[in-house]
Amino acid sequence: MLAVCCLSMFLVGLDTTIVNVGLPAIGRGLDAGTRRLEWTVDAYTLVLASLLISSGALADRFGRRRVFQVGLVVFGAASLLCAIAPSVGALTAARAVQGIGASMLSPVALAIVVNAMPDPRERARAIGVWASVFGLSMAAGPVTGGALIEVFGWRSVFWVNAPVIILALVLSSLFVPESRAPRAQRLDLPGQALLIAVIGVAVGVLIEGPHIGWTSLAAISAYAFAAVAAVAFVWVESRRREPLMDPRLFRTPAFAGAALGAVAVFVALNVTLLLNTLYLQHGRGWTPLATGVATLPMALGATVCAPVSGRMVGRVGARLPLLLAGGFMTAGGLCLVGIDQDTSVTVLLLAYVLIGIGFGFANAPITNTAVSALPPARAGVAGGITSTARQFGAAVGIAIAGGLVAGTDPAGLAHASRPGWILVSACGLFLLAVAHASRRPSRS
Repeated sequence: MLAVCCLSMFLVGLDTTIVNVGLPAIGRGLDAGTRRLEWTVDAYTLVLASLLISSGALADRFGRRRVFQVGLVVFGAASLLCAIAPSVGALTAARAVQGIGASMLSPVALAIVVNAMPDPRERARAIGVWASVFGLSMAAGPVTGGALIEVFGWRSVFWVNAPVIILALVLSSLFVPESRAPRAQRLDLPGQALLIAVIGVAVGVLIEGPHIGWTSLAAISAYAFAAVAAVAFVWVESRRREPLMDPRLFRTPAFAGAALGAVAVFVALNVTLLLNTLYLQHGRGWTPLATGVATLPMALGATVCAPVSGRMVGRVGARLPLLLAGGFMTAGGLCLVGIDQDTSVTVLLLAYVLIGIGFGFANAPITNTAVSALPPARAGVAGGITSTARQFGAAVGIAIAGGLVAGTDPAGLAHASRPGWILVSACGLFLLAVAHASRRPSRS
């Protein structure tokens, strides 16, 4: 059962990052610039982030396996639409539908695992395995994408999902038991609409800002709309009996820190992946395969350290793995704050492995803290909140990285990307602050 859930998570994570390395090839094939290409990535993450909590609540109500399998079907159908997309607009729309399917996989898979393993230490180890697979998929996306694009072209990064979807559907029917929450949460349609507005406008203005001007009337209107929608979201949710996202949860420093830490981790990861792709392919003329292989140390670091982090959480709590995550991520970002056109490949690989290690250590303590804050009956909602924070961070990271290099010629990409590496280091420092604020769980 854990293997089936991990397989679905591998798909969700892979499709979050596999497209990154293919952006130059997609741009050439569909005649699209950087700004429109950002939307092909963020259309997926925005929809995914917006619907995760509602999908978790639906799974708690109608059956986790049922919603899980519906998500697989939607994800698979959308992947086929992506593979045959005739234009960048069609590709972006298909990626949005793909995000709908993915939203039914991530929190539901975590809820299935949590409810099957009530023992806290066993659950922490299982989350470590889950985080390892998720980390592997996120970091291995560029490697896989690079190899597929080199041999079969960019459309193959979507065709490859089909056999995995079929396998997951068969195995879930055989090995995943149906489960529901004893008392499922009601759907919160006003809260869902406001959450979509907040996330969509906030990330949209980051992507479009360099094009429309940060101080233009359109940008200022977007800032105001996002702020009003955010205030309205908190006001509505604080007054509902069964809110989509209970604001009171964030009064607990550990839970709030875990959610913000998830945002920081995925901002750092996605800034790294997009800047790496554009710098190596556009700035230094590397092939997609070579660019993907360069991130292999990141994938290895994440894969090796995630299960270690899960065991550490079960034994000593979240603080130590978070300290390690913050330290390694900060060091990795600092390696590249002075990046230029001729930066040594050794320095690049060192930075990637450090960031990958930091990413690997971060996921298990963040996930375990969030899940432990709610009862197992609401595991779908807990997983949804954590995953929403991750995907929001991914969307913000893509938007920021794209904004930094928008309109930059290949020779200037290295210099333009330097603020991005400072941001990666800042995210690592924030994780250190989260670690100091966390408490070791009791052993009662």
